[in-house]
Amino acid sequence: MILFKLRKSTYLFLFLLMNFQLISCSKKVQNSKIKTSSLEVEKDTVIKTGAAQTHLYLNLLKGKNIAIVANQTSVLSVLQRAEVAPNVMRSKKVTHHLVDYLHNYSGITVKKVFSPEHGFRGKEDAAAHIADDVDIKTGLPILSLHGKSKKPSAKQLENIDLVIFDIQDVGVRFYTYISTLHFVMEACAENGVPLIVLDRPNPNGHYIDGPVLEPKHASFVGKHPVPVVYGMTIGEYGQMINGEKWLKNGIECDLKVIPLKNYTHNSRYSLPIKPSPNLPNDKSINLYPSLGFFEGTTINAGRGTEFQFQRYGAPFFEKTDFSYMPKANEGAKYPKHKNKLCYGVDLRKTKHLDKIDLSFLMDAYQKTPKTEKFFGATFTIHAGNTKLQQQLEQGLSENEIRKTWEKGLNKFKIVREKYLIYKKL
Repeated sequence: MILFKLRKSTYLFLFLLMNFQLISCSKKVQNSKIKTSSLEVEKDTVIKTGAAQTHLYLNLLKGKNIAIVANQTSVLSVLQRAEVAPNVMRSKKVTHHLVDYLHNYSGITVKKVFSPEHGFRGKEDAAAHIADDVDIKTGLPILSLHGKSKKPSAKQLENIDLVIFDIQDVGVRFYTYISTLHFVMEACAENGVPLIVLDRPNPNGHYIDGPVLEPKHASFVGKHPVPVVYGMTIGEYGQMINGEKWLKNGIECDLKVIPLKNYTHNSRYSLPIKPSPNLPNDKSINLYPSLGFFEGTTINAGRGTEFQFQRYGAPFFEKTDFSYMPKANEGAKYPKHKNKLCYGVDLRKTKHLDKIDLSFLMDAYQKTPKTEKFFGATFTIHAGNTKLQQQLEQGLSENEIRKTWEKGLNKFKIVREKYLIYKKL
């Protein structure tokens, strides 16, 4: 009888133990499913560029003669590929360029490439005159849109059925790729050639700020009545150029935008390829709207160093613990104050900005001796007005200056709203 009771209790214990293990296994399976599901969701939230979504546009190109507006950023994807050699493991960046891909794609004929400021390979100085060239890899002619002309000619568009525009913008008015887009759209409209824009994220798309450009100060450095930071992708911006009738004589381009996937204007996006020689990393791109004003002054903003648009200084500032010497390098053969020791401010550890910071410009103006020139000939076209220079000279505070932007910004936001493709700010 005692033995029976022991056996019964043993069986009960084993029964409970088996049930516990089954429940535990079940939970592990469920957790595994949850993890797998979350990974799938995570993968599905990765931002995909227009170029990367070939299924959305390849059929539109088949049987067509194509021209492509492109530079070093015009890639379908950027991967880190692990290469295994005897006792060695290393990682290599692999890019798949749009021009190479379409040139080799059966049924699509790429006839030529147009390149913007800084050239097809993105290595030339800012504002440098760039000559036509030939792409070594494909043998395609590269026609410069920052040389003799900034607009494709009717002759250059002869026998072209379709133009593709795929260039990474940084969302700042005086960054000239939106001016290139304007002239490409205008040329396409005048010659009856459709244009496809392969959209890309705006790394400064999370805010709108700065003075709105006054039309009388329009130039290639800023063509449209928009603020310094406009909070739109280049595809959205193209739609605004069309819709606001900014092309010559109000003509309209036959425009199609291949949209981004999983992007909103609040998305933080790290550019895998530097968009131009003097924007080498995320910090420089984030500071560029604030430090770009220095382009129209005698102050060096890091050109000629490895930390472009992450510092500012001049030889005539008072001596401080921080100094640097600009030297000729890629993208800056003739930097301001070349080979001279500059004293100034290091901005590499500043917080991520969600507005233009005028304190840098105001600080540099105050540090410049009255015997030295501060404003250059292009300051007005970078600011988009004459007011900012006057406000600095009058000693207005940052808040006082910012208040003068409000009316223009509010008006622009209403215009911008009509052309948004992605989630609003």
